[in-house]
Amino acid sequence: MCFSVKWVVSGTSLTSLLKEKQHDFDAKFERCFNLAEKLCFIFQLDSESIIVGKAAIGNMLGGIGYFYGQSKISLPKSSKLKSHDNFILYWPAELYTAVPSRPFFPRGFLWDEGFHQLLIWRWDVHICLDIIGHWLDLMNIDGWIPREQILGAEALSKVPEEFVLQHPTNGNPPTLFMVIQELVYGLKKNKFTATESNDISSFLERALIRLERWFHWFNTTQSGKEMSSYFWHGRDSTTIRELNPKVQFYSTLYLKTLSSGLDDYPRSSHPTEEERHLDLRCWMLLAADSLHSIADLFAKESKRKKEYGSTAKLLSDFEILNQMHFDPAYGAYFDYGNHTEKVRLSWKETKVGNNYPTRELVREVLEKPELRFVPHIGYVSLFPFMEKIIPPESWILEKQLDLISNKSILWTDYGLRSLAKTSSIYMKRNTEHDPPYWRGPIWMNMNYRILSALHHYTQVNGPYRDRAKAIYDELRSNLIRNVVSNYHQTGFLWEQYDQKKGKGKGARVFTGWTSLVLLMMAEGYSES
Repeated sequence: MCFSVKWVVSGTSLTSLLKEKQHDFDAKFERCFNLAEKLCFIFQLDSESIIVGKAAIGNMLGGIGYFYGQSKISLPKSSKLKSHDNFILYWPAELYTAVPSRPFFPRGFLWDEGFHQLLIWRWDVHICLDIIGHWLDLMNIDGWIPREQILGAEALSKVPEEFVLQHPTNGNPPTLFMVIQELVYGLKKNKFTATESNDISSFLERALIRLERWFHWFNTTQSGKEMSSYFWHGRDSTTIRELNPKVQFYSTLYLKTLSSGLDDYPRSSHPTEEERHLDLRCWMLLAADSLHSIADLFAKESKRKKEYGSTAKLLSDFEILNQMHFDPAYGAYFDYGNHTEKVRLSWKETKVGNNYPTRELVREVLEKPELRFVPHIGYVSLFPFMEKIIPPESWILEKQLDLISNKSILWTDYGLRSLAKTSSIYMKRNTEHDPPYWRGPIWMNMNYRILSALHHYTQVNGPYRDRAKAIYDELRSNLIRNVVSNYHQTGFLWEQYDQKKGKGKGARVFTGWTSLVLLMMAEGYSES
C-alpha cells in the first residue's frame, strides 16, 4: 500500500512565509539597486517610484521562460534546396530568455534581450549568463542568429503568418555586447564575488569564439562600399506603397519587423548599396571594442586582438566619423544615401478582378534622388553621442546638447521623442495601414542610452559638463515621473509614451526594455 503525504501551507503559516519572502525580495532589491540613496536626492524617496521599480524587475524576472521548437527560415530565390514551401526549418532548439511582454510578445527578440540583460545581470548574473548562452547557441555556422524566436506551437499561435519567416541575410542590433562590455568592466574593477568572477570569466572564454563569429557575420554581410561604413541589408527598393521604405525583413507591405530595430525611422528614400547607416556603424564599434576588451582581459596577445583593436580605433576615429556622417549646417549626425525629401503618398485608382475599380495609396517621387545626408534628426542622429565618441571638449558636443534640449526638436516634458518635430516625416503614416511608430513617440531604451551618455559627460572634464548635468537631471526626472505616473494611473508599463501628453501607448504590460526606468532610478549605467 502506498501513501502520499501532502504538506499544505495555509493560514498564519502561509502569511508568515509570504512576509519572509517579501522581506527577502525587498532586501535584495535594495542591495542591487540602492534606490533609497538615489531617489532621495531628486524625489525625496518617493515610495510610488520604488513600487514601480519593484514591479519592473519582478515582472521582467517573471517573464523569463523556456521555449523549444524550430524557426522557419526563408529560402532565397536562388537557393538549390528543395522545399514545398518558401522556407526550411532551423534545427530543434531550446531558448531560455526574457520577453518584451508576456501577453503581447511572449517570445524572444534578439535586440530587446540585450536591454533586458542590463537589468537581469544586476539581479542575478548567473541567470544572465545562462540566457546569453542560450541565444549564442542559436547561431548558425555563418554567425547569424535569427532575430525573432517563434519556438513551439504556443509561440507560433501569437504571431501573424507574415511575421514568422526569419531571413538569414538580415541582422538585428547586437545589443548583447552592451551586457558583455559591462561584465568585462565589472571583472576589471573587482565588482563581483570570487565565485561570480570565476563563472563570468569561464563563460566569456567559452563564448568568445561565438561572439567573434557573430561580429564577423556583421562585418562581412552588412558592410558598405566605403571603408568603415555599414548599412542594414534587406530594404525593399521596389515598393511604391511606402513613403519611406523601411529597413525590413519582408517584402509584404504592412510589416514593422525590421532589421535595424527602429522600424519606420526615416532612412534614405531610395535604398541602394551606397547607404551608410549611422546606428549600425556605432553598434559595430561597441562589438569590436567589447571583443578587444575580452581579449585584453585574458591577456590574449593575438592577431585577432589587434584586429578588434584596430577596428574599434577606426570606428571611433572622430574625424572619419564626421566626414562620413556629420552635417555642420544642422550640427547633427545623419545617415547617408540616395535620397529626396519630395515624396508623398497619393490616392490612385487601380482596377482589380473584372476591371473592378479600387483606390490605394501609392508613393509618388517628385524629384530625382541624389546621394546626400538624410536630414532627419532623431534617435539615430544621437548614436555617436550614445557611444560617447564625441570628445568632451568638442563644440559638436554642445550641438548635441542643443538638439536634445530644444523643445522644437527632441525635448518634451516626458522624455526625448524619437523623431524631431521639424522632420518632414514627423508623425506621418508610412502606408495607409502603417501608423507612425518611431516617428515621434518616446521609447525608454533609447532614452536610457541617452541618459547614460549624459551621465558620462557629467563625469569628465570639459566646458559642457555643467550643462550636461542640468539636462541629465531634468531628463531623468521627466522620464521617471511620467512612467511612474502612468503606472499608478493604469497599472501598466507601456511599450512607448506619447510625446504630447506622456500617455502610455502600444502594448501594455511591456516590462521589457521599459523596465529600464529602474536603472534610471538607480543610475545604473555602463562605466566602461
